[in-house]
Amino acid sequence: MTTQAQPSATAAVRLPRLISPPGVYAPQNDTRMLARALSCEVVGRSTSLLDLGTGSGALAIQAARLGARVTAIDISWRAVWAARLNAHLSRQHVIVRHGDLETALRGPSFEIIVSNPPYVPSPSADLPSRGKARSWDAGPDGRALLDRICDAAPSALRPGGVLLLVQSALPGTEVTLKGLTDAGLRPEVIDRARIPLGPVLRSRAAWLRRQGLMGAQSWEELVVIRAEKV
Repeated sequence: MTTQAQPSATAAVRLPRLISPPGVYAPQNDTRMLARALSCEVVGRSTSLLDLGTGSGALAIQAARLGARVTAIDISWRAVWAARLNAHLSRQHVIVRHGDLETALRGPSFEIIVSNPPYVPSPSADLPSRGKARSWDAGPDGRALLDRICDAAPSALRPGGVLLLVQSALPGTEVTLKGLTDAGLRPEVIDRARIPLGPVLRSRAAWLRRQGLMGAQSWEELVVIRAEKV
């Protein structure tokens, strides 16, 4: 069973300097928010943790530094090799595997699952199979991966286990909260931040507004959701 330490809204987490080759998601604001949420969990040597969609391995390495037994998984072979290299350079033991969401959540259960999945709404319903956009495109409503995580994560958590998930508010924070509740978890938003629109969202701003997914604002809200299996 995991417990949550007293969070600090101003707590800063120093992430390691990592190699992020082209096509592999480099740590950004959402990564740092999720790392801060992870630092508020009580993690020990017996804590089993899954980093779902590890990218460069930033969160997996941070979890290993906290003492967790870490498994990291990504559908991109380039991300797998980057995460393995970064774990080696950081002198942290992380098991990094290649696989999709179903592969990751099949088999042994975990006490903590962390995930920074693709969540950016995209004009195309087809998810990219390669390239940079694979790290963020998530279908017209941005929920292609979020809904699957809501459905599948509970079965991969041990009783008392915790899912830590970061997403933009554009795909609907309340939709995620309801999905996790319906799946048997107890979710809550534990962190929020408004950040300026990045290049991808700026390039899609007109389309997002036509779809009713964004107003006239020049910022995006990121949220971290903590969902406990009771």
